[in-house]
Amino acid sequence: MAPWVVSALQLGPADAIDLLISIPRGAPPGVAIGESLRFLGEVAKLALEFVARGKALPTLQHSGADHLAMWRALPDGESDAGRIQALAAAMPPLCRAALDRSPARPGARKTATDWSAVTGPAAEKMLSEMIDSLVDACIRQEVGGQPPKKRRGRRPGKQPAAAAWLCALTSAQPVVAADPAELVELQQALEQWSKQALSTPQGSFRTCFRLCQPADTGGKRPKKRPGPWMLEFLLQARDDRSLLVPAEAVWNTRGGAATFLRRRLDNPQERFLGDLGHATRLFPDLEPALKTAMPARVELDAAGAHRFLREAAPLLEQAGFGVLVPPWWNRPAARLGVKLKAWPPKDPSVAGAGILGLETICAYEWEIALGEETISFDELRRIARLKLPLVQLRGQWVELRRDQIDAALAFFSRQQAAGSMTAAEMLRIGLGLDASQAGLPVVAIEARGWIGELLGEDGSKRLETVKAPRGFCGTLRPYQNRGLSWLSFLGGLGLGGCLADDMGLGKTIQLLALLLAERQGRRRKDRPGPTLLVCPMSVVGNWQREAQRFAPKIRVYVHHGAERLSGQAFSDAVRQRDLVLTTYALAARDQERLGGVDWGRVALDEAQNIKNSAARQTRAVRGLRAGQRVALTGTPVENRLSELWSIMEFLNPGLLGSASDFRSRFAVSIERYRDEGKAALLRRITGPFILRRLKTDRSIIADLPDKLEMRVFCNLTREQASLYQAVVDEMLQRIDSSAGIGRKGLVLATMMKLKQVCNHPAQLLQDRSSLDGRSGKLARLEQTLEEVLAGGERALCFTQFAEMGHLLKPHLQRRLGIEVLYLHGGTTKKARDAMVSRFQGDGGPPVFLLSLKAGGTGLNLTAASHVIHFDRWWNPAVENQATDRAFRIGQKKNVQVRKFVCVGTLEERIDEMIEQKKDLAERIVGTGESWLTELSTAQLREIVALSADAVAEG
Repeated sequence: MAPWVVSALQLGPADAIDLLISIPRGAPPGVAIGESLRFLGEVAKLALEFVARGKALPTLQHSGADHLAMWRALPDGESDAGRIQALAAAMPPLCRAALDRSPARPGARKTATDWSAVTGPAAEKMLSEMIDSLVDACIRQEVGGQPPKKRRGRRPGKQPAAAAWLCALTSAQPVVAADPAELVELQQALEQWSKQALSTPQGSFRTCFRLCQPADTGGKRPKKRPGPWMLEFLLQARDDRSLLVPAEAVWNTRGGAATFLRRRLDNPQERFLGDLGHATRLFPDLEPALKTAMPARVELDAAGAHRFLREAAPLLEQAGFGVLVPPWWNRPAARLGVKLKAWPPKDPSVAGAGILGLETICAYEWEIALGEETISFDELRRIARLKLPLVQLRGQWVELRRDQIDAALAFFSRQQAAGSMTAAEMLRIGLGLDASQAGLPVVAIEARGWIGELLGEDGSKRLETVKAPRGFCGTLRPYQNRGLSWLSFLGGLGLGGCLADDMGLGKTIQLLALLLAERQGRRRKDRPGPTLLVCPMSVVGNWQREAQRFAPKIRVYVHHGAERLSGQAFSDAVRQRDLVLTTYALAARDQERLGGVDWGRVALDEAQNIKNSAARQTRAVRGLRAGQRVALTGTPVENRLSELWSIMEFLNPGLLGSASDFRSRFAVSIERYRDEGKAALLRRITGPFILRRLKTDRSIIADLPDKLEMRVFCNLTREQASLYQAVVDEMLQRIDSSAGIGRKGLVLATMMKLKQVCNHPAQLLQDRSSLDGRSGKLARLEQTLEEVLAGGERALCFTQFAEMGHLLKPHLQRRLGIEVLYLHGGTTKKARDAMVSRFQGDGGPPVFLLSLKAGGTGLNLTAASHVIHFDRWWNPAVENQATDRAFRIGQKKNVQVRKFVCVGTLEERIDEMIEQKKDLAERIVGTGESWLTELSTAQLREIVALSADAVAEG
């Protein structure tokens, strides 16, 4: 490799962990994520996986004059070893650079040429050191990671070596301060211990311990002195854990070898006795059995059985022994808990109940529960008097913790078992976010009314169906009807909901149908206030047109632009409208103006725009007053769980606790350690407030057409609008003085320039300038492709202009962090075939750019389920041919076709003309765009004029 000097930011392992695990799939604007950083991100994820699986080993290492207490990764078997080898083989060149450690000449210093590339075993060793350093830093963070406190009156080196080593393992300082001779002895002992602990098990059997509970005595009351527990000693086959050999069979063998269950075992008695001796060091209660000639079992009282279950069993399993415990252990039915019964004061289905909300006062009652059964306060007191850790009650064994029993007795004796609380408090308890005040875990919740429907797993099935309202111009599919009913249900309760349907499933029309539905059957004075919808500027035009198309009776006001209303005029305009549209930027800029209105609902489209909870626009949106809140997004979580918290905090403030509590309780465990239990709990908590439907769901796919076509309306930036107007002015000045072929050429050239402006200023100017932030259409393309990639799908993107494709390819590769294929007229047949093969194959690049002429016909690209027409050919036949590259025989998925149109420009007006005459489009429009040259000057002026709503902010 040639030497190359690069600038670098040096981070220690602890500082690097959060950075590496947060690397997004697509790079944000203006940020390039190289392959070396992505590689280190994969290394960090593997290191955190080792920590999550408990595959870490504490060590004592000698480094120079110091001894260091370090944690290192402990790969498990061939699977982990193979992953490390694969990572080492994929290590990018920059990560392979290693400084030449050979002594430099006197007076010389190391330069770039003194670095070399490591390969083979050296690369694996370097990778292992990376993983070990990240494992060490991660564990120190989780166990405390505080610098060791200085103790007065004690000189360094006087602390016992073992204690100093343990202290250094859990502090931020790994250096062990103890007597050097003791440290050497401790290091040797630790190395010997690790060899024994990591040694490969020998033989076809292992020693096993089975705990047998006392015989069932019957009766409902617990016995004060139950019979003894029996801990049996067995041999367990390694290849089939159900095959067991009792200890008596071992002691009956003779000679140096024996056969059990057709499996040979050498020196069974010696090995069995040695294993029992080893196990006794982990569980001293085994010692009485070792005093007998042929130990086969040991009797335990309830306290001893509890010590075995709670403390010894995990240690024995880690040491390689087999452990068999009663099936009820660690199950909810084996723990004493409390059941919460709750009900709202009124059923919202009753007319006039009104909006309830999270502040509604609900009645509750606590009951003591054993699994699914309820026990009385007197029974709890009788159990407490036994003072036993394990008690059999009503035929079930129960684990009792003294602190929980005392807390529950105090709670129920103070007659706090019934009362009232807010719906928010009740929901947090029912969803597992808050513990009960009784000191016992909540094992069940029994709720009636809307609370029960909200918390029930099948609550959505019991929702009252809301049909498509009168005045809705369209047909709601079954899943869209369910979405409308769900939004209406939550709205009636004053609760916020996130409609997280996959892209293309119709989130917009579901919300529009809701606005129509809630205005029917109510007098004007009883109708809720206007809905404020906050969205990106790029979709404001889309909302206007969709509302006009599907719900023309909805009165829409767009709060945007330099001449937007303020003061009393703004208040009057808002009161007279049903739907007010504004942008995220204006929500922050006009925070005081928008915050002065009592909105009936605040809805967020593309709600991932508030994923940064500290951003100004997020704080502004959360501060708006509203009776209900709705979030629409196809990607509620893009990179981090903190994004989900931010959306939920907008919808139902305080439900998930503070941001720091959420991070410590959920985000760290799920993102770092892949904690499935915490992930399941979070799904249960957020489930009542998030409705997520995927196109991959068969019940949803059945509702979708084979091909779904839609127009995506985009806005111009100010730079685009300025260039657009300049091109229009130039044409209008010259067109009256031109005629014949010259006039036709001028019109076509102008149309071409205007289309280039709508695409991107850089295409018209041809100045090789940056593309970021200068085109509304490009911003919409990036957003659409991010959603496609998040769903694991592929897309075709057609453009009429080959030069636009050359601009888009590098930009999208940097922005999305993926490889983008590009097929144009200059592509050779060999390269063309190779691109098609790669795109169609498994694991191929997910985005394929094509110029319309080169890629519009003759290709089979059924791996794509999305087709995007970045710019329009204005000939439906040509566009349909291009779409048919994906929508053809062999396509297994539904195809979504998006046609980008710039609002307020010639693109929108020509699209309207084609739509109005769609049945005659091919005959009237003809081929290409020559038909435009026949329009009069007045018609051209009307088509190319720039509307006020065409321009986005900034």
